[in-house]
Amino acid sequence: MDKLSALLSHFSLQAGVFYTGNICGIHDFEQDRQRGHIHLIRRGPVRVIGVKQQVFDVIEPTLLFLPRPDTHRLMADDRAGADVVCATVQFGGGGRNPIADSLPDVVMIELSALAGVDALLGLMFDEAFADNDGRQAVVDRLCEVLMIRLLRHCIDQGLTQGGTLAGLADARLAKAIAAIHEDPACKRDLASLAALAGMSRARFAVRFRTVTGETPADYLATWRVMTAQGLLKQGRQLKQVADDVGYGSANALTRAFIRKLKCSPTQWLKGEKVAHQTPV
Repeated sequence: MDKLSALLSHFSLQAGVFYTGNICGIHDFEQDRQRGHIHLIRRGPVRVIGVKQQVFDVIEPTLLFLPRPDTHRLMADDRAGADVVCATVQFGGGGRNPIADSLPDVVMIELSALAGVDALLGLMFDEAFADNDGRQAVVDRLCEVLMIRLLRHCIDQGLTQGGTLAGLADARLAKAIAAIHEDPACKRDLASLAALAGMSRARFAVRFRTVTGETPADYLATWRVMTAQGLLKQGRQLKQVADDVGYGSANALTRAFIRKLKCSPTQWLKGEKVAHQTPV
């Protein structure tokens, strides 16, 4: 399995297109702690306000992705308007995740810079601005494909701010990181991870922390806890989850949760249930 597919197998991508068409005037979007926001601007201009407390104008056809959107606003001419597709994006059900956390607050790419997506965008716009049966399902799936192409572009072009995607963009570190992703339960030490990367232990440790922002041991522990979160949400028993992610006992996994999340697995699950019962 390739490095990005292995990541997405743990944090499944789900897009939901909620608006397609022409916008005029002012359109406000609230802060969203569970989902990223896509604004695909087919025809502008559009003024964007509130992203990183800045104001900027989008003139060319552009893909705007906000992994952790604060309150923001799109403004279009009252007469000519602008053609847009707006969608939400979740990785693994929402909340914090290593994909969104690896990206800057705003990713803005002119569509002409996304090589090889002309056919995809053409189909997406045809569906988005038509009224065909099954239209919603089609544009949602096409939006997910577009997001994967965007993630590829961010990795290839180094448009990251550390974290998992930055590590996967490094040819040597990617080998060690992919191994962690594919088998979190496997016992790994610094020497074995460095060997996968084809580096000495000292060089590997320094490079890993410089690129990802974490030590190899911290990254492994973080990945194990995040994997455990997904399994617990599926209803798996704590002891079995502990075995599946490389901890010898439920107590060991609980200690890892407290170190990383400042709460026990039981407390975390209760918080998740409350969060999903409360409107975002």
